[in-house]
Amino acid sequence: MSAVREGLPEGRYGRSADERSDRTLKVVGAVLGAGLLALVGWFGYDYVAGQRVHAEMIKFDVSEADRVQAHLEVRKDRDARGSCTLRALAEDGAEVGHKDVRFDRAAERIDEVVTVRTTARATSVELLGCTSE
Repeated sequence: MSAVREGLPEGRYGRSADERSDRTLKVVGAVLGAGLLALVGWFGYDYVAGQRVHAEMIKFDVSEADRVQAHLEVRKDRDARGSCTLRALAEDGAEVGHKDVRFDRAAERIDEVVTVRTTARATSVELLGCTSE
């Protein structure tokens, strides 16, 4: 006959080692999670606030087979200088046009229609981003 060992009575001898390590893991996980969230928030804020030139493409028009027109709205500091990059894409996703547009005027808001010449018929235009100088 074999002896059956029973576990210790619940709560009689305090917390078990497993319960203590579970609590420690939860605290460490919460601290690391909060730190990661703060780091992502900081990088996001720095990316948005650090850019001095912001642009938005309002609309585009495929007027002819060898060019497209894009309407850009650029917001920047009055004395900031920068450029924005546009690219035109064909129906299959291939790049058929590319243009860097400079904004040097002393204005905080600039509305401009830009023409991008293409090597084939484009179906869309994409604003890749802006950089300040």
